Amino acid sequence: MKESLVWTLIWIVVSLLFGLVIYHVYEVNFLDINKHGVSPKEALIQYYTGYIIEKSLSLDNIFVIAMIFAYFKIEAKYQHNILIYGIIGAIVFRGSLILLGTSVIEKFHWSTYLFGAVLIYSAISMMTTRHDQVDYYKNPAIRLLSKIYPINYESKSGKFFVVENGKKYATMLFASLVVIEFTDIIFAVDSIPAIFAITTDSFIIYTSNIFAILGLRNLYFFLANMMDKFRYMKFSLIFILIFVGVKIALSNHYKLPASVSLIFILGALAIGILTSLLHGRDDTAKLEKPL
Repeated sequence: MKESLVWTLIWIVVSLLFGLVIYHVYEVNFLDINKHGVSPKEALIQYYTGYIIEKSLSLDNIFVIAMIFAYFKIEAKYQHNILIYGIIGAIVFRGSLILLGTSVIEKFHWSTYLFGAVLIYSAISMMTTRHDQVDYYKNPAIRLLSKIYPINYESKSGKFFVVENGKKYATMLFASLVVIEFTDIIFAVDSIPAIFAITTDSFIIYTSNIFAILGLRNLYFFLANMMDKFRYMKFSLIFILIFVGVKIALSNHYKLPASVSLIFILGALAIGILTSLLHGRDDTAKLEKPL
């Protein structure tokens, strides 16, 4: 956990420092990247706001990944490689989704209402969905995989594929990777529209997404065993999704400054963290109190 914490902090520092790169790039309009005429300060705030949104929404993703690993009984020593490939897949897919989303918004302004509705629906779903009650063996991605490769659920080789009696099988490790990638697609449908409420600049959207994802593996190993201590963070994420959902739906009528969004999101996260920590102390006190 100490190593994971150190690398988590390193990635956060690197992500924050990249904000200075954003400022310079938009100040000099490097490679004509500032097509919307955004001021360097505004670009910097948009990048930080987008990064915080994506980083905070990844907390729910981390919880689901932990559930998937526990469900498929993946040993800790194999989880590293699965997450590495999962992150590579997320980078490629999210890049494609960002380009598609920005194109849709630029061509169809009414699509902001659709994206807003998606985010509000996601917030409602987050309140009602229980990931610990999901049967991942019935996941559509698993069903599709089983039609391509038979799955050997008993293999302990630590490999993604094994050959037995001349026949190629996918292992439990590959099955869990497929489910994680499928789950990330679902989360991307939630999180990427959220940043459209802040900006439609594809460079800012993509870089904030990438830096939020790159440190996900270390953040997972740091938080996976402490998710119960941050139980109220979920409510913060719900409020953030509702806020950005309303913001993007109204974006054609009123542009809320990115700085206001940044303050609201930071405030919601701070309240969630403090409430979780205080509630955790109360629970500890109750357990330690003699009967």
